[in-house]
Amino acid sequence: MKSATSAACFADPQEMTLIDHLGELRRRLIRAILAAVVGMAVSGCFIDFIVAFITAPAGQLYYLRPAEAFFIYVKVAMVAGIVFASPVLFYEFWAFLVPAFTQKEHAILALLVPGSLLLFLAGTAFGFFVVLPQGLHFFLSFGDSTVQPLISMESYLDFALMLILPFGFVFNLPLVLLALAEMDVVSSAWLKAQRRFVILLAFIAAAIITPTTDLVSQTLLAIPILLLYEISRLIIRYGLHK
Repeated sequence: MKSATSAACFADPQEMTLIDHLGELRRRLIRAILAAVVGMAVSGCFIDFIVAFITAPAGQLYYLRPAEAFFIYVKVAMVAGIVFASPVLFYEFWAFLVPAFTQKEHAILALLVPGSLLLFLAGTAFGFFVVLPQGLHFFLSFGDSTVQPLISMESYLDFALMLILPFGFVFNLPLVLLALAEMDVVSSAWLKAQRRFVILLAFIAAAIITPTTDLVSQTLLAIPILLLYEISRLIIRYGLHK
């Protein structure tokens, strides 16, 4: 005989009550939190290597307060733990949504878990290896022999994380648009008609989530958003014929 928990997880979504949905949401949140805690514990075992890897593009860094290095290590362990736990987090997110969709949409969503994870990792890698070095080079090039940079660990990591992590989510844009196209929610013609609004929204979003208020950082994020949007539109038109 199945337990009440198992029955609630696999019940027909049309038969599940609000209490059942809230109970399932609670269970999935607990599993996601436990996965993140385990990921943080694992990252703590390799924290020196992780910090050295992340700070390598900046060269020599300094901490300006006695406890700054400690709190930086804690912050890095938390972020790295979430990245390590991301397969579980993505699974729990999509698994909670799946019962609300039709059988056709289930097949689409089955591709979203590995696809969204891979695109998230690809986006963060692009941000770290391509955007971050270019951003650092641009901003540090304004110094001269009389003005030398003295970068603290905290300011660098805040800058790096706020510049890298958004690319992980931005790179999921094609997957989201393709899924919506398969569900007949959007079409290539509709996406083309919304292009001018997307350009405006891309720069607004970049202005909100980038770590600085300068146009360069915003453009570094807005341009990939627009490119991924256009690539998605072309795939929907010529690949899905919609």
